[in-house]
Amino acid sequence: YFLGIMLEYEKSGQLKTKSIDLLDLDPSTDVSALVEEIQKAEPLITASRSDQVKLLIQRLQNKLGQHSNHKFYLFKVLRAHILPLTNVALNKSGSCFITGSYDRTCKLWDTASGEELHTLEGHRNVVYAIAFNNPYGDKIATGSFDKTCKLWSVETGKCYHTFRGHTAEIVCLSFNPQSTLVATGSMDTTAKLWDIQSGEEVFTLTGHSAEIISLSFNTSGNRIITGSFDHTVTVWEADTGRKVYTLIGHCAEISSALFNWDCSLILTGSMDKTCKLWDAVNGKCVATLTGHDDEILDSCFDYAGKLIATASADGTARIFSAATRNCVTKLEGHEGEISKISFNPQGNRLLTGSSDKTARIWDAQTGQCLQVLEGHMDEIFSCAFNYKGDIIITGSKDNTCRIWR
Repeated sequence: YFLGIMLEYEKSGQLKTKSIDLLDLDPSTDVSALVEEIQKAEPLITASRSDQVKLLIQRLQNKLGQHSNHKFYLFKVLRAHILPLTNVALNKSGSCFITGSYDRTCKLWDTASGEELHTLEGHRNVVYAIAFNNPYGDKIATGSFDKTCKLWSVETGKCYHTFRGHTAEIVCLSFNPQSTLVATGSMDTTAKLWDIQSGEEVFTLTGHSAEIISLSFNTSGNRIITGSFDHTVTVWEADTGRKVYTLIGHCAEISSALFNWDCSLILTGSMDKTCKLWDAVNGKCVATLTGHDDEILDSCFDYAGKLIATASADGTARIFSAATRNCVTKLEGHEGEISKISFNPQGNRLLTGSSDKTARIWDAQTGQCLQVLEGHMDEIFSCAFNYKGDIIITGSKDNTCRIWR
């Protein structure tokens, strides 16, 4: 995660984590004063640790200062599979990436050389949902139309566990931030939580009446959010499997559902052409973001949670202020629907992927298109930055993925 520090500590023999967010850090912040302030509020950071914390914050601050004005150039084109691609994903640094396919495999690739490192074989149907356990990046989860999820070693390509229990296709999955659990969402209307160490099912999250197509953890990993074609979004406790509340208000299928970084807000996008913001404490809707003329296909927060971006089938994207809920700027230029949108971790750029066969990079402040990534021969269904924001991967229905740097 970009703007914050994770503390790991032991309490009565249990390893615990706690996050301190630094959402107001900017290139001009006085780091020493900030560390003093944090120490007053956080007894876990003892005097002996203050230099280490200072160093960490200075590193973050340096990253913020690197405003990436460089252009991206096509670095590699990979025809990864003979049969269609379903998904692509980068590890945190962007040093390797994975591709899922209708050929029933997931492949792991070295970004720099373009060489295939491993083919993860064993699924009996389409490999649809894929993820690294970032930030660690030593494990991969694959979710398949064969109703199972498999956990793999990045280093060896061996399968650690096969998670069996869903009664229909798995279409989304996510690791918790601590990388101790995998959550899977299925066409069978349930989500399941699996223990990475033991390979056992921990909970089944039951309550939706149609397929679950979006699923993610909050930053601290104690809540899970599921979005369904039943028009609702549900928040669950990760350590008990208990339903916390259901967000009711959209009048069509949900396309995305996620928490902001400090877990105070939830953003949902729907085929009803709107996004909604919800108070994560009580589950009440605090705003409806309107203006798009067609379905919302993707939405996201920037890492600081100050901006919200929405991508629509109307061919435009919009940026809203999370504080005022007003539309700040429109991203216009694509000639087809925009199915994917994301901020770079620095928060000053946006990346969009469209059915017009291009991905575009935009200035998040002005909404100006800075670059068009051209070359794919068909719709782009996936695009993402690495953590530093200096590598982009795009995946297309032309069956290639392209690396840009």
